Amino acid sequence: MTERGGTQILVVDDDVDVAETYASHLGGQYAVETVYSGEAALEALSPAVDIVLLDRRMPKLSGGEVLAAVRERGLETRVAMVTGEKADFDIIDMPFDDYVQKPVTPAALLGTVRHLERCLNYEEQMQEYYALTAKRAALVESKTPGELEASEQFSDLEADIEAAEAALSELVSGFEPTDFDRAFRDIDRPEPPAAD
Repeated sequence: MTERGGTQILVVDDDVDVAETYASHLGGQYAVETVYSGEAALEALSPAVDIVLLDRRMPKLSGGEVLAAVRERGLETRVAMVTGEKADFDIIDMPFDDYVQKPVTPAALLGTVRHLERCLNYEEQMQEYYALTAKRAALVESKTPGELEASEQFSDLEADIEAAEAALSELVSGFEPTDFDRAFRDIDRPEPPAAD
């Protein structure tokens, strides 16, 4: 998530009133940008966008096509399809993180954003934890136990690892069952092709 102003949300809906309503529900707690077409969504997408609330049915460029573009670009953005359409079997292969049926209450909208936000936090903290433990493993491999014990830097690293473990444990304790599914959505997703 961006360090400037917390979670950045992009609301995409061709119904201006709906998009603005969502923005008003979330604007007090989050930085929210609204756009009213799939084309505008593609222009607004950037690594700074943490969560996209995406209408599925829009003229010209559908929400499904915008979702595909998000994944093709390799963005870490979490996407909730917010739609008036009931789910059908075609959603099975769609790489979204949540599917929310319209009409959406303010509480349900905020709940969806908070679920996705927890998943983003988990990813960031897991990356930090992995980096710290990789450093510890490299040092354990190359230094003697005496050198490690005498090193103040290694002691600080161990403290950082303990703090990262505690943060992860606290975050996971607040997870709901669906948060685990969302947090691990990228595990089986193939990497986007490398640019030439």
